[in-house]
Amino acid sequence: SGQCPVCNTQLEDSDLTEEEYNNLRERIIRDVIHGTDTFRKTSPQEFEAFQTFVENRLPFDIVIDGLNVSHIKPRKMQCENLFDAVSYLAKENARLLVLGRKHMLINSSNWKREIMKEMQNKADFFFAENISEDDAFLLYATLRSGKHCKFVTRDFLRDHKACLSDSVTRHLFRKWQRGHQIVFSPSVEGKHINFLPAFRYDCVVQTTGDTWHIPYKDIFEEKYSFQVPRKWLCIQQK
Repeated sequence: SGQCPVCNTQLEDSDLTEEEYNNLRERIIRDVIHGTDTFRKTSPQEFEAFQTFVENRLPFDIVIDGLNVSHIKPRKMQCENLFDAVSYLAKENARLLVLGRKHMLINSSNWKREIMKEMQNKADFFFAENISEDDAFLLYATLRSGKHCKFVTRDFLRDHKACLSDSVTRHLFRKWQRGHQIVFSPSVEGKHINFLPAFRYDCVVQTTGDTWHIPYKDIFEEKYSFQVPRKWLCIQQK
């Protein structure tokens, strides 16, 4: 709920205002997507085709980095990992967009044609060239879908934050990311993939003057550094 059970303070929510969101969207499309780094790994023609694809199907509820998610459990077939993720996220009748690669359509030991067909009944797929950089596609589709749209990747998107030229926009990007990135739970060793929902409140140190709320982790795991802490310290001045 974002309410502290110790002192009943309501944490600041992770939503951006309409103006902040529109500014962030414009800046990311200008600095990150049309900036220097996107077309090193994809062609302007492919990105244009992607933009048309997205505009014709808007809005999405969740955008998924398919290749990234397909590696969640290394001992499982890649298409099975992706299938589990898509099935889990499609439960609430969410409109999903999966960013895939063309090699996923070729029947192979990791990509079974019948599983791919079944997945395409649950989500929209865009298959990019095998050398494409997914992050720009991911950011574009998520930001074009509106404030409600979440995204799934295990990447931290640090490079893209660095492309933004001023600290205010970088701050907005991190705040938007914290409230919109759905991450999987790596600690569960079961058969199913568990996703941790994006936060409704902002996971940063917060103060009201006489109370402080500080998010923390018990153990630091380099491997999962994209995960936001889930525990909080409540400090009150007596």
